[in-house]
Amino acid sequence: MSSAKVGIVVFPGSNCDHDVFYVCKNILNLDTKFLWHKQGSIEDRNIIILPGGFSYGDYLRCGAISRFSNIMQDIVRFANKGGIVLGICNGFQILCETGLLPGALIKNINLKFICRNVSLTVENNKSIFTYLYDIKEKIELPIAHGEGNYYCDEETLTELIASNQILFTYTENPNGSIYNIAGIQNKNRNILGMMPHPERASETLLGNDAGVRLFKGMAESVL
Repeated sequence: MSSAKVGIVVFPGSNCDHDVFYVCKNILNLDTKFLWHKQGSIEDRNIIILPGGFSYGDYLRCGAISRFSNIMQDIVRFANKGGIVLGICNGFQILCETGLLPGALIKNINLKFICRNVSLTVENNKSIFTYLYDIKEKIELPIAHGEGNYYCDEETLTELIASNQILFTYTENPNGSIYNIAGIQNKNRNILGMMPHPERASETLLGNDAGVRLFKGMAESVL
């Protein structure tokens, strides 16, 4: 049995928190609990997930207000000590706002909200998040965002490529992201931010369980 203890952070406006909880608790049978954004500690959790949604209504910028929530200070401490952190969609935006991941998520190139399945390529499977996938494997996951266009400067992009920090790219870019980037990890390889939703494709009942391997890989990485 995995020793993973998953904490799912709930912000005002989160709407994918219960989806992630279902995958971790009901499909993978992990010790899983919600963490309210106002609390100052992640308690005894050893995996932290920032779920999708519209935290604080996406006012100012997506994730810009959430970065100041009480719990984020402890999450930054946890992440900087090597703790496993996954940010999905709005969670990815929050990770960029806090500086735990480089770059920013800006408005989709068509200036419209996009909600559909997309094809992704696994660019790096030497990661706790992707080692259950094959290199260059094509998987399909849903996206649902208005500001999923990943942007960084040329120097940062060069570094991301050189350090093998790009884990997922879009097979056909839906939002204008630079280098077709759909998901990146930090240099220490313990933090992943991605715009597609693996929790929405984690059960055969839904017709697609490609996403569950990501959660399983994280859980199996906890010693």
